[in-house]
Amino acid sequence: MKQESRHERFKRIASKRTNDILEKIRILGNCSNKSSYEYTEEEINKIFSELDKQLKLTKGKFLAGKRERFRL
Repeated sequence: MKQESRHERFKRIASKRTNDILEKIRILGNCSNKSSYEYTEEEINKIFSELDKQLKLTKGKFLAGKRERFRL
């Protein structure tokens, strides 16, 4: 049996984790039903602000090695 390469392993795991996250976001969207839940705009902004923050931090981990360093 052929051993899985690092790239193949990345694709397999990253795809599964991404799909899991997307499903959780869809489930979070169920909370938007005003007939079942009550919420404020401030609460919604807090949720999406945190999601945006975590996305930026995580994306930064992938791009960290590609950033140019400042030089004079």
